[in-house]
Amino acid sequence: MTVDAVIFQIIDDKLQVLLVRRSQDPFKDQPAVPGGYNPQGETTRDALKRITLRKTGVDVDKDLKYIEQLYTFDTVARDPRGHAVSVSYMGCGREIKLGKTASERPFFTPVDELPELPYDHADIITYARNRLRAKLTYTNAVYAFLPSKFTLTQLQSAYETILGKELDKRNFRKKFLSLDLIRETNEMFREGAHRPARLYEFTSKKLVSLSRSFD
Repeated sequence: MTVDAVIFQIIDDKLQVLLVRRSQDPFKDQPAVPGGYNPQGETTRDALKRITLRKTGVDVDKDLKYIEQLYTFDTVARDPRGHAVSVSYMGCGREIKLGKTASERPFFTPVDELPELPYDHADIITYARNRLRAKLTYTNAVYAFLPSKFTLTQLQSAYETILGKELDKRNFRKKFLSLDLIRETNEMFREGAHRPARLYEFTSKKLVSLSRSFD
């Protein structure tokens, strides 16, 4: 039994995923998602936290705003050492800091520019990306990528980055505001010579399912 972590954040207006350079064979020095063995007597969530912290310096409980168990991958030929079942998790965050003493040289890379990956890690990332896109249509999961207070432009940009397509500004705002997921604050965002923009915040900092689909 192994545990693998797919950790996303938005950097430079691109959805990026956390990878490491493997320190051992097979596939030594090749990029891969962080993962490792889940020993007897340890839950998969505890194994995830231990492995991710050691290999990347990321504390899944503190550094990620949203995390969920993704899927169990059990293809017989996925590992050249023998049959290994992987319980995968997906996590999302903002301004995630990587550990300088991490054991496997972690780095973020755009999901559309992935290098060649070992095992079935490319498939796991694709599965996670599709799950994340689906989550955005029926939950408030986008909060994990945004600061506590944000503009509607920042909100739409996060959606467009994750969904991989442009959205009509007027329709997006009308639909999203009708969901009552966010509220206005008394603060404004000012940047350079641009007109100040109203800042909003989510009414809940936890995952909420929508009463109807947003798409």
